[in-house]
Amino acid sequence: MAAERRRLGPGRKIPFFRLLGPIVLLLAWQLTSSAGLLSPHTLTPPAQVLSTAGELIADGRLQSHLLTSLWRASVSLLLGVFVGLVLALVAGLSRFGEALVDGPVQIKRAIPTLALIPLAIIWFGIGEGMKITVVTLAVLVPIYLNTHAALRGVDGRFVELAETVRLSRWQFVRRIAIPGSLPGFFTGLRMAVTVSWLALVVVEQINATSGIGSLMTQARNYAQTDIIVVGLVIYALFGLLSDSVVRFAEGRVLSWRRTLDS
Repeated sequence: MAAERRRLGPGRKIPFFRLLGPIVLLLAWQLTSSAGLLSPHTLTPPAQVLSTAGELIADGRLQSHLLTSLWRASVSLLLGVFVGLVLALVAGLSRFGEALVDGPVQIKRAIPTLALIPLAIIWFGIGEGMKITVVTLAVLVPIYLNTHAALRGVDGRFVELAETVRLSRWQFVRRIAIPGSLPGFFTGLRMAVTVSWLALVVVEQINATSGIGSLMTQARNYAQTDIIVVGLVIYALFGLLSDSVVRFAEGRVLSWRRTLDS
């Protein structure tokens, strides 16, 4: 069986395989820029982007804006994960809870995050509260959807076993429901970390004086393409790093699973 799985599976793991795609993309970017196929006015060459990043680091601007963005993303992600997880548990473990929670979350899912920004500005102003609220609302949706689906997908035989051995409600949640929902939770978490950066790009360009998005907005006003690309690269790197951290945690927590990736 093991030999058949290796033959029919995706194959052996490639060292640092997650870096292969970005490296190929970077090489293609540099080659097209060097060949003159890509105008520097359209997209700044990688060498110039590195040079600009060095200048921003030297004068301290990049570190300042980066710390602000990291703080916003971290706080929003933690709040969104917590709220989404609580709502998923309420809806996934109770029909009455699902009747109360699922509808509003599905409504939020159907409303684009960008469409909420004008209302969020009226309610919270243009300060940190608005930014964190908008990103939190964007983050909680994938957490809720995937965790709720995993909870409802727990094998009914485990429920019957829990009733047979007379587990309490709390014991059932701790020993069966939560472990059974972890694969869905981690899927939602991978989506949530990406969504948090996507939403942050938008809110940091709305009357913000700090953050990577604000830096990019200032650069846009002066047509500084190189600084804009530096900001995009930073968002991309942190998105890739965040996803890698979640993948690593998922592999450790769910090491008991036998999958194609095992």
